[in-house]
Amino acid sequence: MAALRPTASRRRGLALLLLLALGGCGLFGSPPAPPVVDTTAAKPADDYIIGSGDQLSIFVYRNPDLSEAGVAVRPDGRISTPLIEDIAAAGKTPTQLAREIEQRLTKYIQAPNVTVIVRGFIGPPDRQVRVIGEAVDPIAIPYRDHMTLLDVMIATKGLTKFAAGNRAVIVRTDAGGKQQTIHVHLADLIKDGDINQNIAMTPGDTLIVPQSWF
Repeated sequence: MAALRPTASRRRGLALLLLLALGGCGLFGSPPAPPVVDTTAAKPADDYIIGSGDQLSIFVYRNPDLSEAGVAVRPDGRISTPLIEDIAAAGKTPTQLAREIEQRLTKYIQAPNVTVIVRGFIGPPDRQVRVIGEAVDPIAIPYRDHMTLLDVMIATKGLTKFAAGNRAVIVRTDAGGKQQTIHVHLADLIKDGDINQNIAMTPGDTLIVPQSWF
């Protein structure tokens, strides 16, 4: 008996099945890969570094006579507490300072437990933003994360009537020690709301606001 020849519709069905099988094998391209999700945790902010002028509270557990509610970090970066006449505080984190005080106190009490709390913040010089010239209140401001030029102007209460705000400059030193000067239009930012002038500040910046020529 002669073999039956497949009909045209049957041939098309077989061809479609073959294409589907080949596609499943990946010969006609793989499906797009799912998007990669970044699961890396956000980097925490650096620990606070104590600086000259900071106000500290020193708490010694179960020893109120050795605790001090208000201890100022002197210009030389050192502090004095009961039983400890002189200890360097500037350049250390509160935790580092607490551990060092504990070590000093072991000569007088058993297993001291010390907590250092920063009450007033100034920070070390390389973590400050300085403002000089024709600002209402030219000061050194502790740098904080995401600080902008507008934040600095709010802290210094704006410009004096003699300020040449649009001739202000920010002096910035990069990690390699190279100094750069950034021109900013403070008057446009404060008076006209030009948000393009609201640049990000970095630790150690110095904002200079010159006096108007007339």
